[in-house]
This record gives sequence, C-alpha cells and structure tokens, in this order.
Amino acid sequence: MVANVVVVAAAVVVLLTLPTAAVPRATPMAGPATGAVTGTPAPPSPSPSPDLPSADLPPPVTATPESARQVKANEAGMVPILMYHRIMKKRLASIDRTPAQVRQEMEKLARDGYVPVTAREFVTGKIDIPAGRHPVVLTFDDGHASHFALDGNGMPAKDTAVGIIYQVAKKYPGFRPVATFWVNREPFGLRDRRDQERAVQWLTSRGFEVANHTWSHPYLPGLSKAKVAEQIVRVERLLKKFGAGPSATLALPFGAMPRKRSTVQSGKWDGDRFAFKGVFLAGAQPSSSPFAKDFDWRAIQRIQSNGKKGECRKWCSQYWLEWLNKHPDKRYTADGDPGRISVPQKFRGIISSERRRQVNAY
Repeated sequence: MVANVVVVAAAVVVLLTLPTAAVPRATPMAGPATGAVTGTPAPPSPSPSPDLPSADLPPPVTATPESARQVKANEAGMVPILMYHRIMKKRLASIDRTPAQVRQEMEKLARDGYVPVTAREFVTGKIDIPAGRHPVVLTFDDGHASHFALDGNGMPAKDTAVGIIYQVAKKYPGFRPVATFWVNREPFGLRDRRDQERAVQWLTSRGFEVANHTWSHPYLPGLSKAKVAEQIVRVERLLKKFGAGPSATLALPFGAMPRKRSTVQSGKWDGDRFAFKGVFLAGAQPSSSPFAKDFDWRAIQRIQSNGKKGECRKWCSQYWLEWLNKHPDKRYTADGDPGRISVPQKFRGIISSERRRQVNAY
C-alpha cells in the first residue's frame, strides 16, 4: 500500500501539472504524437494479416509432476504487470517512455522468457503459455495516439506501442503480440467515432484487449458514487458500440481507489450496469498469481515502466525485472497445461481453495 500511495501521488502531480500542449490530440488523419506517420486505422480484417505475427495460444499439453519438475513450474509465483503511458521521442514527463526504451525493455522480456497475456486473460486465469515461460501483462493507459496508428501501408506505425510489440514478436517468435489498452472518451487520440471504431476493432480482432479507464480520467476519490458510475458506464457504452464490450478490467485513473472500493467493482448508471473481474492500481510491485489465496482482484498491483532513478530505484520495471531474475523461485513459471496449476509441494497451500482440484504438485 505504501508503494502504491507513492506512485499515485507522483502520477497525480505529473499529470495535473503538464501543460496542455504536452498532450496533443489527433485529428482523423493524424498519426501518433511522435509525428512519425499519418493515416487512419483501416477497417478490421476478418482474420489477422499474414504479415503480422499471430497471437494464437499454443496447443495445450498435459502436465505431470515430472514434467512440471523439469521446467521448475511455479504457477503460484509473482507476475509483472507493466504500466506504460505516452511513448515519445522526447519525454515531457517522468512517466513517458521513448520508443527505444520500450523496444529495449520488451526485447529483454523476450530474451528472459516472458510471454505477454492480456489483463483479461490474467484475471480469468487463462495463462496458456508454453512450459517454462513466464507471463507478463503489458498495459497502456489513456489510449494515447502513440499507442496505436497505422502507416500508409495499413501496418502498425513503427514507433507506436503496437508497432513495437509486433517488431519484437517478429524478432522473438515466442513473444506473443498482445497487450491491454485502457481508454478514455477519445481512444488513441481519435475524435471521429468511425475512426475510433476502426481502431478498436483492428486491435480486438488481433487479440489485443481494449477496456475501461473512465470517460474523462478524473480523480475518483473526489467523486460521488453516482459520478464514478457515470464515468465508467459512458466508456462501457462507447466500447459496446464498437463491439468491444463489456470490459472485464478497469484501470483506475492515477491508480487512485475511491473510499468505498465496491464503487468501481460493479454498479449501474442511467439503466446500464457494469461489473469487472479485475481492478488495477498504478503500482508498484509484481502481482500475486491469480491462483493464489492472497490475490485480490479488486486492487491489482502494477509496475511503472522506468529505470532506477529517484523514486523508481525500488518501485519500477528495471528494478523488479532484475529482482525476479535473481529470485526465479518467486516468479510465475508455466507448466504449459491450461487445465492444471503446477507448483512445488511447499507451495500447495498457497493456492486458493476453489482452485485446489487443479493443483499438480511435485
């Protein structure tokens, strides 16, 4: 909790003090904020382009105690959920990352055996990745223009989040090209509803998750229950029009939890209901396994993507990824079997009671 409070405070200060010009808005023909490309997202294809790596999950295997032992499976281990904001050639805020920094971090994840899953897949326990690999959840807040745009050839622009993910997946075939984008009222900086729909459908048809980050990114502890519900429902209505709803996950603006936590878990406004399977904070450590007894879907920890300077020396991605590499027994390692939860015998008691029939201990 202390770590998350630190991150929330820092995020509020940074985002509320940025000049208006620092957050460019895209026109229907605008590319990402870096100015690298122009063009609008194309209508979704009925199937993923053959020019792009596939997000298909691998065929399942049947895990045994011996097979789990061989790969040192530990599906009670910690999972890094990385939090990104804007991707800019010149950073304007401490939480911004450059394309080179994002690409470098993702290539390191790929080399270290991490396989991306979406936030929805994580909270529902659908971590169907190869044996011996580790899940990572790549999350992008605010639906910024630097997260997704297509170039003149109809391909993801080079220095956008989606472009970088596909570049890394092509270089490292085991790096599954999926991520979660939590959006506000203008997904990916697009103002035209048809452009927004094309963008959302392009992503969801290729395995990406587009979900709820509230309508106007307010500080939720300062709002009434009704106003919180309105902020959530308005995004749900938007995504439903695009065929992407209902959202299974919500990222809290600034990572700030309302005084009454149930306010953001489920509710209704103006006749429309919402209910999430996972509510995500802004920091500042790896999450527990979704199969563990101490996993709290109502307040899921994330890690800010950043180096090790200042407040980030112990709370951000460089520190935690190094820590997990030094403590492999603490990290989630998959058994390759989506129907079983493999753990060393000493961790059998960590698994939640409703999942114990799935335990494969060795």
